Amino acid sequence: MKISFLIHNAYGIGGTITTTFNLARALADHHDVEIISALRHRERPNLTLDPRVTLRPLVDLRHEKDDPRHLTPATVFPSSEYRYQQYSALTDARIGEALASLDADVVVGTRPGLNVHLALQAPARTVRVGQEHLTLGNHPPRLRSTLRRVYPRLDAVTTVTEADASAYRRRMRLPGVRVEALPNSVPDPVLPPSDGRERLVVAAGRLVPVKRFDLLIEAFAAVAAEHPDWTLRIYGKGEEHQRLRALVDRLGLYNNVFLMGAVTPMEAEWVKGSIAVATSNFEPFGMTIVEAMRCGLPVVSTDCAYGPGEIITPGQDGRLVPVGDRAALSAALLDLVRDDGLRRRMGVAARQNARRYAPAPVVAQAERLFEDLLEARADDRRRTDRADHTLVSAGHALRDTALVAASNVVRTIRKARR
Repeated sequence: MKISFLIHNAYGIGGTITTTFNLARALADHHDVEIISALRHRERPNLTLDPRVTLRPLVDLRHEKDDPRHLTPATVFPSSEYRYQQYSALTDARIGEALASLDADVVVGTRPGLNVHLALQAPARTVRVGQEHLTLGNHPPRLRSTLRRVYPRLDAVTTVTEADASAYRRRMRLPGVRVEALPNSVPDPVLPPSDGRERLVVAAGRLVPVKRFDLLIEAFAAVAAEHPDWTLRIYGKGEEHQRLRALVDRLGLYNNVFLMGAVTPMEAEWVKGSIAVATSNFEPFGMTIVEAMRCGLPVVSTDCAYGPGEIITPGQDGRLVPVGDRAALSAALLDLVRDDGLRRRMGVAARQNARRYAPAPVVAQAERLFEDLLEARADDRRRTDRADHTLVSAGHALRDTALVAASNVVRTIRKARR
């Protein structure tokens, strides 16, 4: 089958881009796959795209950012969507044109605003799937109202956790729309897993407030005080860099905590560590958690909504601690730092348990979903054809009955005249 993904900007960096590239690469083993990028701001993507996957940008900001249409507000892309200010009359037109000419069997949107485009503009012959990479509860009320009105035109909505899928089924009125949890996948590791011997804790993500790297640095102070030979490496970039740097200096942790900058891919960095940690206040899924587990690291994470609790089995492959609880975070890290055997056992379990997020099972689930939707669409066409045939047959029968009746009337009139 031919599968098209519609994404915000394939040339940037982020979890949605990563998981879309991963899924596209895995699907390309058996299908014709393309990624349509609404926006483009550089020559090549930051992430490596499988050469079998076609990339088609629609609006090139390097040359078109001053186009009068791009300075005119969008009317299709919903104004209540987080990215609205980056969309315009130009993106409305280009996305509409791309969807109108689409020859794909399945088209997949990757954020609410783009899913609205799919629902309103994708061809009726194409199966329309709206992916949710955040959560329903994370959307403002106005956006939820828009989605409730428009999403019934989709064939399916997928979420990255079962908790969010349940929220969609419970809180949205989507008759006839299939709602299914389809987790993100992480490519199979190519390096040997961590052996749990290095005195190194690893974290990764955007340096933004919601990730709470400040909490991690503060919690790690207790680890460094008891075990000064252990270090923490934080990978990523973002607005919090200077504030986190100042916090490291203020706590005197400059020999123990290091801000490493952004690294892609992260596999070579994960396998150097012995423990991974995630401290977000909110996490729709938790790609870094899965990446670390696939590399053989136990993960200590805050038990935030929605992802960590579905990924980590506490006591088996990691630990979950209350959101914002610095003391609990320190204690969980120290438990693993102090116990080499526990750390290694959990690392082995983490690698085994995270196999459910490998490309093969996730892609198999996606393929089953797409095939089911295509079959349902074919069944609808067959039912429509049968109904049309029945109507035509009924029309013919009525016509024949009417002709016979008219003929009988004529014969009766003729006999009366004789």
